[in-house]
Amino acid sequence: MKRKFYFWEECMNLREVKALRKLNHPNIVKLKEVVRESNELFFIFEYMEHNLYQIMRERQEPFSEWEIRSFMSQMLQGLAHMHRNGYFHRDLKPENLLVTKDVLKIADFGLAREVSSMPPYTEYVSTRWYRSPEVLLQSSSYTPAIGMWVVLDLIIFVCVHMCIFF
Repeated sequence: MKRKFYFWEECMNLREVKALRKLNHPNIVKLKEVVRESNELFFIFEYMEHNLYQIMRERQEPFSEWEIRSFMSQMLQGLAHMHRNGYFHRDLKPENLLVTKDVLKIADFGLAREVSSMPPYTEYVSTRWYRSPEVLLQSSSYTPAIGMWVVLDLIIFVCVHMCIFF
């Protein structure tokens, strides 16, 4: 993090920390510890081997139907848990989906917001290629449904990736 943190309370009040402490789920990356050293903040997460984007780029053969179903199911379960617990991600993309073996976990909650927070929201959120239409059109009033746009994007991305092999 680029910002300096002079008090422990301000560290614990960060949206990302609050969200990660509340969102305990097998498909959401686990925050193990928060460390403040020399007014710098460090997050220590559980170890995950890859992100989905890396796997897709390095892979020599297409994903099996089982793998696609499994990853999509895990992502949707993580998203559902987030939404049920009052958060939406706002920067969902393959780079923020971490994978170890056949387990997928959602990561990077730096732009996460509480569902109960009131608009206007930041207009410039998420990575350009994964922005929903309402965010692309710079609406400052959107819902957790913006995460579903990414799910559709990923399904298309994986399908196109598979077609390259045929």
